[in-house]
Amino acid sequence: MTKKLRQGTLCVQAGYKAKNGEPIELPIIQSTTFKYDDSDEMAKLFDLEKEGYFYTRLQNPTNDAVAAKICALEGGVGAVLTSSGQAANFYAVFNICEAGDHIVTSNEIYGGTFNLFGVTLKKLGIECTFVSPEASEEEIQAAFRPNTKALFGETISNPGCAVLDIEKFARIAHKNGVPLIVDNTFATPVNCRPFEWGADIVTHSTTKYMDGLATQVGGCVVDSGNFDWMAHAEKFPGLCTPDESYHGLTYVKAFGKMGYTTKLVAQLMRDLGSIPAPQNSFLLNMGLQTLHLRMAQHCKNAQKVAEFLNANDKVAWVHYCGLPTDANYERGQKYLPNGSCGVIAFGLKGDRETAIKWMDSLEMINIVTHVADARTCVLHPASHTHRQLSDEQLRVAGVAPDLIRLSVGIEDVEDILDDIKQALEKI
Repeated sequence: MTKKLRQGTLCVQAGYKAKNGEPIELPIIQSTTFKYDDSDEMAKLFDLEKEGYFYTRLQNPTNDAVAAKICALEGGVGAVLTSSGQAANFYAVFNICEAGDHIVTSNEIYGGTFNLFGVTLKKLGIECTFVSPEASEEEIQAAFRPNTKALFGETISNPGCAVLDIEKFARIAHKNGVPLIVDNTFATPVNCRPFEWGADIVTHSTTKYMDGLATQVGGCVVDSGNFDWMAHAEKFPGLCTPDESYHGLTYVKAFGKMGYTTKLVAQLMRDLGSIPAPQNSFLLNMGLQTLHLRMAQHCKNAQKVAEFLNANDKVAWVHYCGLPTDANYERGQKYLPNGSCGVIAFGLKGDRETAIKWMDSLEMINIVTHVADARTCVLHPASHTHRQLSDEQLRVAGVAPDLIRLSVGIEDVEDILDDIKQALEKI
């Protein structure tokens, strides 16, 4: 079949196709290693002269099939699964950075990523400058240095729900000869494909909507194949000069558009090993098969909940790009015309204790660290995920101290609203 398949079909069919007499469902290849008949075959695999499987830390058929499905959904050329979304963001950056390098990133990103870039990467000698995604192109440009290697942002920020101006960020990145890396976790490729707007690399926490049922922790890095690494070879020696650990092989020259993902597997996975278990990839694939259906219901429910909260006297503010009054509405219509996600950020009139009392009064909605689940979940970042940050640091990270992150699930929306209402009556 040469016809280009649509997203809903790719969710179900991409990545694995059963042959005659084979299982219709993707098998779990729960094996650490793979047998070969002679030493020469194995040697060719280790020299990257032949494709195949020899050790699951590098490649596994179950993992690769699911990566191929996500790659197809994003419209990329190659993808690699990781053991978590945090690992995906680390690998995406570390694959092109080393000690002495620098990155620029939106400050409206997940708290764990904010700490990864601002604290942990610094220990490895990689500096990070945070910028407001709403800053002018000139202001963002001022953050770049000669040793800057990437620009990073989130399609929909976690937890602030701001929509990234992908085209603006791509324009700035390419002007400086670096790739734009976009975390597309909240939107998923069902609602936004950042490559179509100029992004070069996409990351995901597959733990979230892609799984949808809180069954596995995972991540994914997808390469568009569009960034011309050799045009900026002096910036990216890891990709454009010989790797002595692989007999002087130069990744971009040897593998072309697959150079970035090949290096990520052959070098970083080889040495750091942040792989998912094949059974986790199997569970992820089960979630992906209904992603297009669930995202539509998440968005439908979240729109009704956002409209209710926006009209309620006890609510101080609401951030959801589906609301015409939202500052990100026009951007949402541009980048997310079919809906954004089920996550709403809002604040109640009062203080931190008001938010905590409201959450403690909920009966059906779950107070959990998780987000983007089939079940409706709620979290107060200042008290939970971002509690290591001061109020000033919270604001720098784009997180208001009173922000409540409500992840609207796929239950009957009237039951979700009833629980929100009864809890509001108690504050």
